Amino acid sequence: MPILPDAALSLRLPEMLSVKQVFSCEELQETEACIIRQLNASWIKALIKPGNKVAVAVGSRGISNLGLIVRTLGQIIKAHGAFPFIVPAMGSHGGATGEGQKVVLENIGITEAFVNMPIISSMEVVEIGKTVGDIPVFMDINAFQADVVIPVARIKPHTDFKGPIESGICKMLSIGLGKHVGCSRLHQEGFENFAELIPEVAKVCLQKANIGFGVAIIENAYDKTSNIEIVPGAAIFEEEPRLLAVAKNMMPRIMLPEIDVLIVESLGKEISGAGMDPNIVGRTTKGKLPGFQGPDIKRIIVSDLTEATHGNACGIGLADFITAKAFKKIDYMSTYANVIASANPEAGKIPVVLQDEREAIIAAIKCCSRIDENRPRIVRITDTLHLEYIQVSINLLPIVRQNKNMRILG
Repeated sequence: MPILPDAALSLRLPEMLSVKQVFSCEELQETEACIIRQLNASWIKALIKPGNKVAVAVGSRGISNLGLIVRTLGQIIKAHGAFPFIVPAMGSHGGATGEGQKVVLENIGITEAFVNMPIISSMEVVEIGKTVGDIPVFMDINAFQADVVIPVARIKPHTDFKGPIESGICKMLSIGLGKHVGCSRLHQEGFENFAELIPEVAKVCLQKANIGFGVAIIENAYDKTSNIEIVPGAAIFEEEPRLLAVAKNMMPRIMLPEIDVLIVESLGKEISGAGMDPNIVGRTTKGKLPGFQGPDIKRIIVSDLTEATHGNACGIGLADFITAKAFKKIDYMSTYANVIASANPEAGKIPVVLQDEREAIIAAIKCCSRIDENRPRIVRITDTLHLEYIQVSINLLPIVRQNKNMRILG
């Protein structure tokens, strides 16, 4: 029996128009020079001593210029006579294996050959203390045994909770370097407690390990480096809220008030920890994102998974419909390891699977209540990270024309 009746399959979908969204485009032009200038400070020279083993913590996100940033950092550390090495700081990503996490780094350009540093990837951790609430704190054993630890992190709004400190240096210390064991333990506390929990855990890390400084990266709405700041370990709690406020102002968004069907061409862990960013689509696995300022979206379709996600479909549960193509690419082991470690099985639930994108769009339209099925408001995006160019159905043209930051391309 067909899923959709012939009458539904004959529905004529609206013509789509290409639109350019114009965002604030502040961009750092001299990445290497910016890092070198800051790392030449006298306090850095006093911190990194000859012979020191320095763990450079790197996560799984696709960050612009990440390879260049890490390589330049390694060069400066070596110039001080120290020995830098890379430690994956990505919780349970990469299938929660040491080899898998090394592969994740290689896929985002962090190879030993390019950054000229060894990558020491292990899931072994050591318990380094407890929070005031008696929650154990874990850290990658190689990072903990290093003389200095330097987390390299992008500062951005988190996908599941809101607070003065969200995604960034503190999260990398607490969850990224906690590996599978630490990541799983903290997620048992629930996202609703992360605004207080993440800083508490990071505080223990700063007390027990020598977190020399953090490399804080801010990107603009075009996924380009906007700023890089070297943040002393002692100043992390003071500086992260300021940097987060800057990052939030640079977030891209979909500049439309209401969407019936949003088509997301690709979902992936390198796009967002949630596969597709709730800050863009307005949904979390627990419901509507608190304080969301974006469009009201009725139904979401995911058409495919990115190659770089290697089948990790964490976040697929945010969609209402997916294509058979996306479904066939799901690696259940990688996906389930991720969602269980984050105590968020809803993120791995499989939406309704349709044969192709057209069927998915028709099904989504049929599941939008109180709309004109012949004039659905449809928007297509590449993914939630790249929003400069989108496609909109022709009936959204009047709204686009009213927005000075939207340009019709054809």
